[in-house]
Amino acid sequence: MAGSRPVLAVDVGGTKLAAGLVESAGRVLSWTQVPTPVGLDAEQMWRTLDALITDILNGGRVTPTELAGCGCGCGGPMEWPSGLVSPLNIPAWRRFPLRTRLTERLGGIPVRVHNDAICMVAAEHWRGAGRGRDNVLGMVVSTGVGGGLVLDGRLIKGASGNAGHIGHVVVDPDTGPLCSCGGRGCAEAIARGPALVAWAQAEGWRPDQEDATAKDLATDGALGHPIGLAAMRRAGRALGIAIASATSLCDLEVVSVGGGLSQAGPLLFDPLEEALRAHARLAFTRQVRVVPATLGQSAGLVGAAALIFAADRYWHGD
Repeated sequence: MAGSRPVLAVDVGGTKLAAGLVESAGRVLSWTQVPTPVGLDAEQMWRTLDALITDILNGGRVTPTELAGCGCGCGGPMEWPSGLVSPLNIPAWRRFPLRTRLTERLGGIPVRVHNDAICMVAAEHWRGAGRGRDNVLGMVVSTGVGGGLVLDGRLIKGASGNAGHIGHVVVDPDTGPLCSCGGRGCAEAIARGPALVAWAQAEGWRPDQEDATAKDLATDGALGHPIGLAAMRRAGRALGIAIASATSLCDLEVVSVGGGLSQAGPLLFDPLEEALRAHARLAFTRQVRVVPATLGQSAGLVGAAALIFAADRYWHGD
């Protein structure tokens, strides 16, 4: 039976490429990952992902015919459900036919590709912080800021499959920074890790360290560095305003926040809550809870598997 066979789950992001085998209850049986390469062309990037898939299948002693299918989350935007991906943070791939290439690689088994942040909310709704709730926003705050939306217990796809992309809710239209989408003042332009680092370095934090990361910035903030603290407040405020707007629009119960920057904990979540409560003033918006993603770094893989195992709720593309 398909339900007794594992799913190959793939997570393609601007920071890492990951692959794993996931069983039908959402447990990750095995997984592996590599940093997302920079400076590669489209085919070199594909070969890197292909090698990762080979490693996980060989390690699990599984052939493609023994899989229930393959679910894949990838940074957006993308043309959905065809799976032509153009991740803002992976410039080598522009309209790259990821779904087709995975289908060919795996011998024609079912392959479903969705936005990585949508996979994250599917995971949190299926097996994580949003379990038992019908109206959930999932957010990934990392190299970019993405999101996915579950309303009335089902994933909302939108006209192009990109619904829930909260990273491009505008939170500072007048003085906010330019965003890679072409707009100004998007939540992503302020709160994504590389943008925070650039802002902090312009303010005098580790100005000559080219390999400084948002994790370094959060660590320094935790130690009391004023620019680190200010950067986390800056990110939290942007996210809180965006969540307030989304809650007013969608009548949310839970917002689950994952991704690397969420590991900053109260440094990020305290200013987020402050901004949210300042802007979410209607009675129904005050009920929303913002929580860290409970599935942590495995959320992307679990959500990718949900595209196969719980397709009635999370996949509407076939």
